[in-house]
Amino acid sequence: MVRVILHGASGHMGQVVTDMIAQDPDAVIVAGIDAVDRGNRTYPVYTNAADCHEEADAVIDFSTAKAVDGLLDFCANRKLPLVLCTTGLTEEQLRKVDDVSKQIAILRSANMSLGVNLLIKLLKQAASVLSPNGYDAEIVEMHHRRKIDAPSGTALALADAVNEGAGSGYHYTYDRSERHEKRDPKEIGISAVRGGTIVGVHDVIFAGEDEVIEFTHTAYSRAIFAKGAVQAAKFLAGREAGMYDMSDVIG
Repeated sequence: MVRVILHGASGHMGQVVTDMIAQDPDAVIVAGIDAVDRGNRTYPVYTNAADCHEEADAVIDFSTAKAVDGLLDFCANRKLPLVLCTTGLTEEQLRKVDDVSKQIAILRSANMSLGVNLLIKLLKQAASVLSPNGYDAEIVEMHHRRKIDAPSGTALALADAVNEGAGSGYHYTYDRSERHEKRDPKEIGISAVRGGTIVGVHDVIFAGEDEVIEFTHTAYSRAIFAKGAVQAAKFLAGREAGMYDMSDVIG
C-alpha cells in the first residue's frame, strides 16, 4: 500500500486524484496540503505544510508554480519522493528541482498521460525524417479558461521532442503579431488557445511542400493525468534520489 500526501488537494486535479485513489486498493491518501481547505475530504488537509506530520511514501503535486518552492523544501526535509506535475516553472525553480533531486527522487513530467508520452517518442522519430527535408513544425495547444500558464508545459515538451529529433538548433516563436517577415526555417511556432472547459488538445503540424502531416492528442478527462500520477507515485516509492520521468514508468 503506497501512502500519498496530495499537494494541491483542494484544486480541480486534487479532486480527481482523490476520487481515483479512493478506488485503488494499492494506494491511499494520508494527508493533503493546500492554501485553502475546502473540506469534504476523508483525510486531513493542511494549509501549512509544516503542520503535516503523517508518514508517507510519496507526494503527488498538482498545484501552482508559486507553491513549488515550499513544496521542494518540505519534501527535501522529510526525504519524500515527489511526483511533480505542476507546470509553468521558472528557470530558477527548475534549477532548484535539479538540486533537490540530488537528495530525493523526483519524477517531473509536463504531462502524465501515457498517450502524450508515446507521442513524444513518435515526434522525435518524425522530426528526424521530416525536418531535414524542409518540413516546418507548428504546435497549437488548447486548454480551459482557468489554465494560468501559456503555452502549456506539454506543448513545450512536444516542441523539445521535435527539436531533439531534428538535431536541435531550433528556436521557439510564441507571437508573430509584431513581425513582418517570412517564417524562419529554424523556428517552431507554438500557439495557445484558452476557453471553455477544454481539458487539453495538442496538435503538432509538419507542413511541407504540397503535404501536411498532423499528430493530435485530445484529453477528454483529467482522469488520464491522475491515473499517470498515481502510477508514478507507486513507481517512485522507495527509489533512490535522482530525476525520473514518465518514460521510466511506462518502460
